[in-house]
Amino acid sequence: MLSPLAASVYGVLGAGGAIGVAVAGFAYASHWPTSQIFGRTLTAPRRPGELALTFDDGPNPAWTPRLLDILAGHNVRATFFMVGKFAKAEPELARRVAEAGHLIGNHTWSHPDLSRARSANVLDELTRTNDLLAQITGKPARYFRPPFGARRPYVLKLARQLGLIPVTWNAMTNDWKEPSADKIAQNLIRKIDSNQSGGYASNIVLHDGSHHGLGADRGPSVTAAEQLLVRYDRSHTFVTLDAWAE
Repeated sequence: MLSPLAASVYGVLGAGGAIGVAVAGFAYASHWPTSQIFGRTLTAPRRPGELALTFDDGPNPAWTPRLLDILAGHNVRATFFMVGKFAKAEPELARRVAEAGHLIGNHTWSHPDLSRARSANVLDELTRTNDLLAQITGKPARYFRPPFGARRPYVLKLARQLGLIPVTWNAMTNDWKEPSADKIAQNLIRKIDSNQSGGYASNIVLHDGSHHGLGADRGPSVTAAEQLLVRYDRSHTFVTLDAWAE
């Protein structure tokens, strides 16, 4: 999901002026998912036959269980970037995700824009979530996705000091507000096929929850995920992000 800052300032690129260029440059470096200007993030390697399904903002008692059933039916493991406060509210569901063999990553405690957060708050967001996920799953998280993809050099440096690999993506659509599962799936299929043509794997973002609260309707996203599983079942290999470990 793109932050309001990113959505508003990308248009500045065409506005002219040194200030506008500087603002737009910061927005690109801090929010564009494939930008490496502020530091390395894991996007996707040159493995065009591989797809990583990742799900953000859960766990969500309304839809994560259904998603787990679908993934199990296709014998596919995915990566779940969990919001700490939601994992705290739903520890048994978070544990069920881990016990099903899926990879669990850190998506901060409360889903702030870390590119604008104070350093102390960044540390608190990451460590609180790390500690909770380790308590629930019995092992430390290794991957971290900044909310909205928003980061700055300190965020990435701190994540690595905590043993976390920062992750962004190269295939996402607006599934959090699109009511049509077919449109979500088709938009992602175009991006996956484009990545394939360029010789890259696809790091796919969908949402099984919402950072606004528990219980969000993620039916379209879950249905779209199933469509991707069916479409690419024979032609691609679905992996978790640890298959691309640095």
